[in-house]
Amino acid sequence: MTGSFWWDLLIGVAVALAVSWVALIVVLLVVRPRGDLLREALRLLPDVVRLVRRLAADRTLPRGVRVRLALLLAYLALPIDLVPDFVPVLGYADDAVLVVAVLRGVVRRAGVDAVRAHWPGTADGFATVVRAAGLDRRPPL
Repeated sequence: MTGSFWWDLLIGVAVALAVSWVALIVVLLVVRPRGDLLREALRLLPDVVRLVRRLAADRTLPRGVRVRLALLLAYLALPIDLVPDFVPVLGYADDAVLVVAVLRGVVRRAGVDAVRAHWPGTADGFATVVRAAGLDRRPPL
């Protein structure tokens, strides 16, 4: 294998990563919470982080759920994001979209009552989280 093979491989991987990142940005633009819902979600962020931490520590939840929650906490704690926070709107939307996706998975496996039992905030805050995450929608039978 020649040196040009490795350069071609390196360039191919870099292009694939760049294209994947652009695709992620497009997806975030499409699925991000709109208007006041995003503002409310950001206001509730401290309660949501406490919720995720409490759910991750709950030994009654399935292990796979707790692992996903622990990985989410680690991602939120890291200073490096997929989309930097200085990017308007999308900088924080990637965190919100990831939290929503993980909470939906938790509800599918453990039920909305488990989330409600660990919610540290107000009833209005929980209603906002439920609405933002789409947890109030029941899957069709």
